Amino acid sequence: MSYKSVKPYYTAFSLTLLLVSALLLAGCIKNDIPYPRIQPDITSITAEGLLSPAEIDQSSRMVVMRFDETVDMENVEITSYTLSEGASIVRGSLTEPLNLTKYYILTLHLYQDYDWVIQGIQNVTRYFTVENQIGPSVIDVTGRRVVVTLPETSGLDNVKVLTAKLGPEGSVITPAVEGESISLNRPLEVTVESFGRSEVWTIYGETAESNVATLRADAWTQVAWVYGTAIEGRDNGVEYRVKGETEWIKAPSDWVTHTGGTFYARLKNLNPLTTYEARTYSDSEYGAVETFTTGAIEQVPNSTLGEWNKVGKVWNPWPADGTPFWDTGNRGATTIGESNSTPTTDTSSGTGQAARLETVFAGIGVIGKLAAGNIFVGEYLRTDGTNGVLSFGRPFTQRPTRMRGYLKYNSALISHSNDEYRHLIGQPDTCSVYIALIDTPEPYEIRTNPKNRQLFDPNGSYVVAYGSFQSGESIPGYIPFEITLDYRATDRVPTYILIVGSASKYGDFFTGGAGSVLYLDDLELLYDY
Repeated sequence: MSYKSVKPYYTAFSLTLLLVSALLLAGCIKNDIPYPRIQPDITSITAEGLLSPAEIDQSSRMVVMRFDETVDMENVEITSYTLSEGASIVRGSLTEPLNLTKYYILTLHLYQDYDWVIQGIQNVTRYFTVENQIGPSVIDVTGRRVVVTLPETSGLDNVKVLTAKLGPEGSVITPAVEGESISLNRPLEVTVESFGRSEVWTIYGETAESNVATLRADAWTQVAWVYGTAIEGRDNGVEYRVKGETEWIKAPSDWVTHTGGTFYARLKNLNPLTTYEARTYSDSEYGAVETFTTGAIEQVPNSTLGEWNKVGKVWNPWPADGTPFWDTGNRGATTIGESNSTPTTDTSSGTGQAARLETVFAGIGVIGKLAAGNIFVGEYLRTDGTNGVLSFGRPFTQRPTRMRGYLKYNSALISHSNDEYRHLIGQPDTCSVYIALIDTPEPYEIRTNPKNRQLFDPNGSYVVAYGSFQSGESIPGYIPFEITLDYRATDRVPTYILIVGSASKYGDFFTGGAGSVLYLDDLELLYDY
């Protein structure tokens, strides 16, 4: 045997052995490169009977949908939805009717699974009133019971029902009690039917020793709200005084609002940081005395908008050695241009400085981005690509009634837009100033990136009070303006205050007119009506 005949065989065998070994080794190599973690999101969703756009909170993966009374909450029809790029539904469905009488869990997938919660809210107007009733009926939806209170002198034998609605619009009560006289000496059961389903409700009657009651007093700073109940049709109202004084002051009739036997008084012109007493009355009878203490008159730091400092290209609305309270989008704008929210000596009084907020297009030709001039209470957190992430709000617990200040405005024609607001191009730009109080546990995060956008919603459940000023016309000289805060409830205490001024109302959607300029000066919070 020659070496020539053996060598090729030996070489092929060696190559085969090496190949098999390599394959075996490859099978032992562990692939520990992790998949990227990108949260799949619901970016939009609509349904039949929605009262307002769905509230989508991508940070908590929560959707809140509010429906009118005509919607069967056990069979909610989703009419449209969109998901973030690459996301898919792996558990649950949005193409079949949803039961939103409880939380609906939807699982989305993009590399990993993420659970989303859809909550349906339906505020059904329910009422049950009877003749000579004291105060409102207690309507316990969970326990399906109604409690009405009457004077001892009226008794519970022959109670005339004035109005009755215990279910959504179109529901039927059996037996029909509206307009009839019933006995409430013992509980009365009725059946409420809607959407082909029925519930049994129980109506209870009770008598009260007193015909008037003081329910509560909600104290603000120069305003307080006092609530009471009494027999409808009597002389019902509220009296108040500084604690320690002897004379009671009767609230004028135009301060008192009546709804049947329920009423409240909005007391005005009160002294801050003062303890008062209030009581309700009905003819010659009086309710219990409620004691309350008013709050303080508090202004936000740098409310004149006259204190600024500059670091590099970025103008900041606070003094160089001061603590930030306001901020702007300048940190984002200066990534491709100059600061467009700056101080100016063109003020309403002719002295000091004001805020000059200009909408600009930063870039070359059509390559670039629109940046709306803005100022807000809070902090610019970071830049996400060419988008901003902001923290809206600073701690604040007082309850002002209004905000006033001075502004002027140059409205340019809208020159740039995203696809959603493309129809606005060529129309006059609109400036916006708003104030809000919220009761979230932390500041509200704003994200302008369309992929995970989260903007402030004036109708959000977290809003305690809101008011705004807008103008789609130029205002060549400074004018005074005033915004009245609309409170959702008088007993909610805010945790944060938001004040936002922008030269372009739709700046969050990169829509506005290059050259629109808003001047904002001398803001002041007011605490009376």
